[in-house]
Amino acid sequence: MDALGINLPGLVTQLVSFAILFAVLWMLLYKPISKAMGDRSKKIQDSLEAADKAREEVNSSKEAMEKQIAESRAEGQKMIANAKDIADKFKEEELAKAREEINAEKQRAEADIQRERDAAIDGLRREFASIVVNAAEKIVEKSIDQSKHTDLIDKVVKESSALRKDK
Repeated sequence: MDALGINLPGLVTQLVSFAILFAVLWMLLYKPISKAMGDRSKKIQDSLEAADKAREEVNSSKEAMEKQIAESRAEGQKMIANAKDIADKFKEEELAKAREEINAEKQRAEADIQRERDAAIDGLRREFASIVVNAAEKIVEKSIDQSKHTDLIDKVVKESSALRKDK
């Protein structure tokens, strides 16, 4: 070994020094660094798991929100449809009421017109009877019993009216 330039006591001393240095470094540096790396690795792993959980919760929340939005949209559509139906029914009811009121008013107007027409005809008959009696008095030159002749004239007027209606 001497020929190679290796000194045995120096080699042993170097080997012991290396072993001591290795043990000291192992204890002082490797274990704390290894522990710190393990802790950091665990924190990273926990963070990744938390991120995955958060992502899953976000996805489930998103799906729940979309479902809720769809339900709300459907409920809104139903409410709109119900409101339309109610408005249509109200419109139809109001139109029916208006038609009934118009028909009632029309019937009242027709009845009023008929009453006025009948009153006008009666007035004309009375006036005609009075004129005929006055004319007859002048022709005959004596006073005629007005009530008897009025009845006679009314009878003649009614007969002539009945004949006109038959035509």
